Amino acid sequence: MLTVSALARYEHHAYRFCPDSQCAVVYFGEDGTVFTTADVRERIWQKEPAGSRTVCYCFGENEVDIAAEIERRGHSDAAQRVRTHIAAGRCACEIRNPRGACCLGDVIAAVERLRPAKVAES
Repeated sequence: MLTVSALARYEHHAYRFCPDSQCAVVYFGEDGTVFTTADVRERIWQKEPAGSRTVCYCFGENEVDIAAEIERRGHSDAAQRVRTHIAAGRCACEIRNPRGACCLGDVIAAVERLRPAKVAES
């Protein structure tokens, strides 16, 4: 995830992910090393404004497409698509997802968040 210049500062030890949307820090190390949004090659969805964020880095699920699918069909199958890929062994969240964890929960939450109130109550 790190840019070439950020890799030059990388030391091999434990790093943690910062999901705080108000903070530019993406990763922070036990030695005090910090990598910000400027130090990563991908836009970090937790750091971006809602509406057009990538939610699943492995399979390209994003808020724009999920919202369009809900508008068109009344629901989104994004979570099921991700589940199908996971079951087929195609997932690489530990490498592709900036958080380093499975995105399925994030996809499910995004679908719920993007559902209009009238559809959600039906």
